[in-house]
Parts: sequence; C-alpha cells; structure tokens
Amino acid sequence: MRRNERYEYVLGYFREHIGNAQTELEFGSVFQLLVAVVLSAQCTDKRVNTVTPELFRRYPDARSMSEADVDEVYEYVRSVSYPNAKAAHLVAMARDLMSRHGGEVPSDFDSLVSLPGVGRKTANVIMAVAFGKARMPVDTHVFRVSHRLGLVSKSADTPLKVERELTRHIPEADLANAHHWLLLHGRYVCTSRAPHCDRCDLSGVCPKLLDGSRL
Repeated sequence: MRRNERYEYVLGYFREHIGNAQTELEFGSVFQLLVAVVLSAQCTDKRVNTVTPELFRRYPDARSMSEADVDEVYEYVRSVSYPNAKAAHLVAMARDLMSRHGGEVPSDFDSLVSLPGVGRKTANVIMAVAFGKARMPVDTHVFRVSHRLGLVSKSADTPLKVERELTRHIPEADLANAHHWLLLHGRYVCTSRAPHCDRCDLSGVCPKLLDGSRL
C-alpha cells in the first residue's frame, strides 16, 4: 500500500468511526485549557483532571494565579509529574499573561511559545482546541502511532519532523481532528508497551512498524 493510499484509508476509518473529537482534559476557559495542557506534559489527562478542579476553584484566571506564590500552587499540583517546575511555570506564565496580554491567552504561535512553560506541542494544542486552527500537535501517542501505521518515514525521528510530515499529507480540514484520532488510538489501542493489535480495526493494513516507534 502506497503512503497516500494508507493516509486515505486511515483517515477515512477515523472520520467514520470517531468523527469530531475533543480533548479529554477538563476546563472552563482558554486560560484553564492552557494550564491543563502545561500540567499534562509527561502526565496522563486522567491525573490532570483530578487536580484541576480545586486548582481552578482557587485560581480561575490569569489574574488570580499571577498573584499566587509558587509554593501555594505547588500544593494543588503536587501529584502530577514534575510539580515544582510546573508550579513555577504556571505562576510565571500567569504573570506574563497579565503584563503582556491583558490576562488573555494569545492565539498566535509566536506569542504562545514565548510564555513560560509553553513549548511547540502546547502552543499547537491551544491553537487547535481553543481557536480552531489547523495545527498538528505531536505528543508521544501521535509520534508512536504515526510511525507504527507507516504514516511517516523512519527518518522523522523528532516531534517536529513528524508534525511536518503529517501536516503535509493530512488535509487541512482534518488536521485538528487527526491529532485527537491518533492520540486516542495510541492511548487506548496502539499502546506503547503492548499494542492491542487483536482489537485494532486497522490491523489488516497496519505494517506494525514497532521498532523505533517510541519517542
């Protein structure tokens, strides 16, 4: 199967069986989404969703979080991965939003990645989920699944290279959904250590390129 045919088959399957997909992170505003995505780095959405309700009750917006001490925020996020660094990033990010953006989360990529704790993947998530822009955030699930399904070349050995290859082949109208399709497939079916090929509807066309597929 040629690569363009593989894309057509895989995207067609996801369009039919998943359709419009949403993030599993829970939030009530763009600021809260940004906080949740920062917390989700190397941490499960399920874990993040256990800590954000209390965090958002205490700090619902950039203004309230900008006035917090890092140690105070740490107490709310201590159960996520790297809580010290993330607490410091959240407070610095909130203060930056207040000083440079009037407390609002910017919608352009360069402004987003200039915020403390915000990298390329996080910025792409915000642009896609909050602002409906055609972006392809690449996390560990997207990286793994796109390699195993043969959607990207073996030489795409960094998240940026995977992002560029996927963006080149996936129609713009599908990009935001495709991120969630690949992510959810990696989270629940094509898992890292033991992929569930026996219950994968794509198994018949999957080349199962397991070697080197982990980030």
